[in-house]
Amino acid sequence: MSIADNKKAFHDYFIEEKFEAGLVLEGWEVKAIRAGRVQLKEAYVVVKNGAVFLIGCHISPLPTASTHIHPDPTRSRKLLLHAAEINKLIGKTERAGFTLVPLNMHFSKGRIKLDIGLAKGKKQHDKRAAEKDREWLREKQRLIRNA
Repeated sequence: MSIADNKKAFHDYFIEEKFEAGLVLEGWEVKAIRAGRVQLKEAYVVVKNGAVFLIGCHISPLPTASTHIHPDPTRSRKLLLHAAEINKLIGKTERAGFTLVPLNMHFSKGRIKLDIGLAKGKKQHDKRAAEKDREWLREKQRLIRNA
C-alpha cells in the first residue's frame, strides 16, 4: 500500500534500476507517516561512508507528539540495504550522470519501506518527447473508446 509517491522523479529522470530499502525512523515519525504526513518531492538519496541516507524528506509531526521530544521534520534518515546493494549503488553513482532518487514510500508486511531508483537525468527535449507520447496514448484511448 503506497503512502507517498515522487511523481517529479519520473518526470525529471530515466529510472534505470529500483531498490527497496528500509528506513531507520523514530516513533513519532512512524505515527506521522501512518497518518500520511510525508512528502518526498524535494528529497534525495546520498551515499556517505558506506551508508545510504535519505535527505530532505519532510515528515510533519503530529500535533499530539510528546512534549519531551523536539521533532526535526527534515532530518537525515538512514536507509537499510544489503552490503552488496550498497556496493553496487556506490559503483554506479560514482560514474557520471547517475544519481539516487526516492520514488515511493509504502508499507510492506507492516514495515515502512522506500523504493529508491538509480536514475539518469533527462534533458529538456526528452521531457517534451515523453509528454508527447503520453498525449498520443491518451488521444488513442479516446479515439478507441468513441469508435
